Amino acid sequence: MLVKVYGSAVFGVDATTITVEVNIDKGVGYHLVGLPDNAIKESSYRIAAALKNNGYSLPVKKITINMAPADLRKEGSAYDLTLAIGILAASGQIKSDEVDKYIIMGELSLDGSLQPIKGGLPIAIKAKEEGFKGFFLPKQNVKEAAIVAGLDVYGVENVLEVIDFFEGKGTLEPTTIDTRAEFYKTLDFPEFDFAEVRGQESIKRCMEIAAAGGHNIILIGPPGSGKTMIAKRLPSILPPMTLKEALETTKIHSVAGKVKDAGLMNQRPFRSPHHTASSVALVGGGSYPQPGEISLAHNGVLFLDELPEFKREVLEVMRQPLEDREVTISRAKFTITYPSSFMLVASMNPSPSGFFNDPDSPNTSSPHEMTRYLSKISGPLLDRIDIHIEVTPVPFDKLTEKRNGESSVEIRKRVTSAREIQTKRFEEIDHIHYNAQMSSKQIREHCALDDASLQLLKTAMERLNLSARAFDRILKVSRTIADLEGADVVGSAHIAEAIQYRSLDRDGWLG
Repeated sequence: MLVKVYGSAVFGVDATTITVEVNIDKGVGYHLVGLPDNAIKESSYRIAAALKNNGYSLPVKKITINMAPADLRKEGSAYDLTLAIGILAASGQIKSDEVDKYIIMGELSLDGSLQPIKGGLPIAIKAKEEGFKGFFLPKQNVKEAAIVAGLDVYGVENVLEVIDFFEGKGTLEPTTIDTRAEFYKTLDFPEFDFAEVRGQESIKRCMEIAAAGGHNIILIGPPGSGKTMIAKRLPSILPPMTLKEALETTKIHSVAGKVKDAGLMNQRPFRSPHHTASSVALVGGGSYPQPGEISLAHNGVLFLDELPEFKREVLEVMRQPLEDREVTISRAKFTITYPSSFMLVASMNPSPSGFFNDPDSPNTSSPHEMTRYLSKISGPLLDRIDIHIEVTPVPFDKLTEKRNGESSVEIRKRVTSAREIQTKRFEEIDHIHYNAQMSSKQIREHCALDDASLQLLKTAMERLNLSARAFDRILKVSRTIADLEGADVVGSAHIAEAIQYRSLDRDGWLG
């Protein structure tokens, strides 16, 4: 008897429906074809044990299974449940008239219980698009898949629940989630709040400007000055995610298997990879491509602590994704594109010892050590970072202050207002949403300066030995400062403040 059941494979952030054809005939043998990997080939042992432990059996006949399209590589153990139900239906142990109306996915344990899978959300989206009646998957993944309206999503704990459903014995109910209600469960009291940061008012101001314009930022300062503490609080002042952004972000995390019981993600992600991370870990890829840290930080923040400690070649692979807001991974038979629109926040010590030009510190670095240390950060990478700010240690009287600083919620209100101005400004341009994404054409259009401001910028560039690449960055940041004040025109005060935020362009830092 021939039976067709359906599973799904995830490539990039989208799913492809896989038709699993199970044919049982006279003879003995188990033949699995259609480019399965080793995890799928080993499934026969898991399926046999799981069925036996639940009162069913693998038929002692010739079982031929084809996974179509046959030229598409299938990987992972998530097809165990698909194959098990197909075998039971083809051997007549369960009714087969309904099995082809559902997508069935899950990894089987030997006792028949189900282990979580990756990509529940994109699979559910594809199932709805192709008109399937429902989707069976492990209970751990049900919340992310149930985001998709118009599809019956069943979270199951054991293979018996699926068998009973098709036999008409069970009372399995689909999981339903009100996506909008789930999305609007925002946290007004973030885990990390700027109110806890003592002193550092100028740095907080910098972070507010960076958040308002979507600018990449680098913090330079000695150990213990609060660089990491401040960076961790940046997501708390970013504007709330839109429903579209929340779905995009959840989809990527679902593909990476990092959603589990969370359902729809309504908080912006914050990713902080260790400096030993490889280029594949950072941008994604591998034999079977998976999203990297830059894609997991999509619509959120990527924090690179101790930037010069990262391998130079690892940092260089970020240049194109920073510019294009997506990363394309090419293999011989397919090409995958992952979105990667994130804010880069980097931190570094000013020298190997951490105390550059500090007269109170006995630890000093030679010019050669300084050059070697800073040479790990290339000019083209710095070119994509709009704001450079020096962080100084907090004095004792500030540390012991009892008065709390301004809260993240208050700062976020100003940031959100500035972002709304930018959304309106760029509403007719598809790929630009905030100031940091402006091209030279938009800079000339929206950052026109009067004579006094032009003269101030010219003087600053000559006296501070600012490089040519600083010019556009200063204009972008000054546009954001003007937006925070609600000003229509960029003035000399905005230019003056923006000039302060280009420390690494000054002569004496990177030459």
